[in-house]
Amino acid sequence: MIVDDRITTYLHSLEMPDIPVIEEIEKEALEAYVPIIRKETQSFLKVLLTIQKPKRILEVGTAVGFSAVLMSHYMPKDGHIITIENYEKRIPVARANFARAEKEDKITLLEGDALEVMKTLEGPYDFIFMDAAKGQYIHYMPEVLRLLAPEGVLMSDNVLQDGDITQSRFAVERRNRTIHSRMREYLYELKHHEGLRTSILPLGDGVALSVKKEEEK
Repeated sequence: MIVDDRITTYLHSLEMPDIPVIEEIEKEALEAYVPIIRKETQSFLKVLLTIQKPKRILEVGTAVGFSAVLMSHYMPKDGHIITIENYEKRIPVARANFARAEKEDKITLLEGDALEVMKTLEGPYDFIFMDAAKGQYIHYMPEVLRLLAPEGVLMSDNVLQDGDITQSRFAVERRNRTIHSRMREYLYELKHHEGLRTSILPLGDGVALSVKKEEEK
């Protein structure tokens, strides 16, 4: 945990039940050990979508479709989500979840490698939710910046790696060192890129919230 677990437990206790289908998909995902966004991150995402009201959303990493279904309920009624997934076993589960949530007309799932799929897309997107393989975030960044609208928002999840990001790479398990170094590089780029304004928040497993600056005329 990157935040005191007592605080997290207290915050969870304040949450109201969500729409039943969202609660059901969340319960099934947790029982199947499928990683989905944490309660406090869900709450933050709902508020963010309510404030920004994005009509074109791109999600990188569908998993079983939980986040896409959640966003589809909190985006504007005329909004649409493009979501990308490469793991074949999860794709039919995600499609079934979109159907049971009656959001098939609001969510389009594209199958394949995220980077290759993004290269085929046309922007701009008002909101991009990054929730894929953490070691690939830095590689996705050029396409994300191309697709993100001026004043658009990029939300990157799981950026603090349960606190490991603060450790020396030699204190991290050998199998995680590549992910560790790439995530550090990604966060550095987010904070130092001239076209972005970024805040990194110790929320859930770490959230980076970036706004693309308007192009100077």
